[in-house]
Amino acid sequence: MKRVIKYINNNVLIKVASLNSVSLITRIVGGLLTSNAIAHFIGAEGMALIGNLRNFVYSIQSVATLGLYNGVVKYIAEFKNNTVELSKTLSSTFYLGFISTVVVSFLCYFNADYINDIIFPKYNDYAYVIEVLAIALPFYTLNMFTFSIMNGFSKFKILIIINIIGQILGVAVTLILIYKNRIDGALISVVISESLIFLITLVGIVNQRSLMSLIKVGQVRFSIIKKLSSYSVMALFSAIVLPLVAIAIRSYIIDNIGFKEAGFWEAMNRISKYYLMFVSSLLTLYILPRLSEIDNAKEFRSEVFNFYKTIIPIFALGLLVIYFLRNYIITIVFSNEFKPVEDLFLWQLLGDFVKVLSIVIAYQFLAKRMFWHYIITEIFSVLILYVSSILFIDIYGVKGATIAHFVTYVMYYGVILLIFSSSLFGVIPDKNDLSANS
Repeated sequence: MKRVIKYINNNVLIKVASLNSVSLITRIVGGLLTSNAIAHFIGAEGMALIGNLRNFVYSIQSVATLGLYNGVVKYIAEFKNNTVELSKTLSSTFYLGFISTVVVSFLCYFNADYINDIIFPKYNDYAYVIEVLAIALPFYTLNMFTFSIMNGFSKFKILIIINIIGQILGVAVTLILIYKNRIDGALISVVISESLIFLITLVGIVNQRSLMSLIKVGQVRFSIIKKLSSYSVMALFSAIVLPLVAIAIRSYIIDNIGFKEAGFWEAMNRISKYYLMFVSSLLTLYILPRLSEIDNAKEFRSEVFNFYKTIIPIFALGLLVIYFLRNYIITIVFSNEFKPVEDLFLWQLLGDFVKVLSIVIAYQFLAKRMFWHYIITEIFSVLILYVSSILFIDIYGVKGATIAHFVTYVMYYGVILLIFSSSLFGVIPDKNDLSANS
């Protein structure tokens, strides 16, 4: 734990860490308020519909931005003092994102009825929501492009403040829409809330207006796009496939068990997302940059086991507390209608525990751009998740989806341990390149 704290203190501004905590808490409180409003004004059936739409929107947003965010941040940070290369990076990513967003928006708008039939049961007509998404999508893309510029230039403080204000604005609009229009309002809020942040981000654009002159069609370079491609494919794979698998599983529950049960599963996923935010933020803040620095197996092993010894016991204790307080959590976050969600906690918590154990190691794929390792293991986990979900849902009902979640991450963890077995458990010479042991 001391090493983690020392690293954060030495490498991240205290103010930024504090602001990030505020942003995290704001996001969780906002999510809890939204979940409570959905539970009371719409119910479990509405929760299922919103879950499907939310997964679809996340996938579409990722396709529109081509999953370029992390790669853009990296190269802007690298070239921020080199005007020529910075202009090439900004121009290439802006116009590439512009073209992809326009194409995706047109496809969504003119195929709204078809998309509606895929993500919603056939007797629900929410095609107009997809059309609204198509109109809002360009503002989301512009917002993410501006965020990547500010992030690349280390404008962490303004970035986090914009996030906090945007989250508050998004929650306020969501609650008003749910109160006024029930399910229609909730669905509209899902497709516009992220785009609304662009209104706040305009401040960031004004502050970075000198960079706008660097964006020129003539500066677009295929070499820049090629450099970003590996980041893009890795990001897009998870961002597209995982939500679509979630939609498929939720739709299977709706068709074979019922709407309410699908809503209960979505409720469990929401609770899981809230408590995992704390671990995810720590992984992003500490593990990913730390693994990027490490260039030998000895340090890699030390960091993984250090995380296991310091953070994992705290995380396990937190999960234990959540399990014993699950009845109160459901009542506070949702309503009495969601009492059956209690039966889903055990397997979900166990699955999330193993998930964190595996992700700590798997972040090495991203840190060292181990492209094929990442893609193959992701394909493996997605296939196991879908197949096991269908199998266990048929046997155990909606609880089967959480059992499948646990089984998937146990198998995924096994594969990860196998890949990094030499680095984690083998005999390491004094000078040992990490890539040779992974």
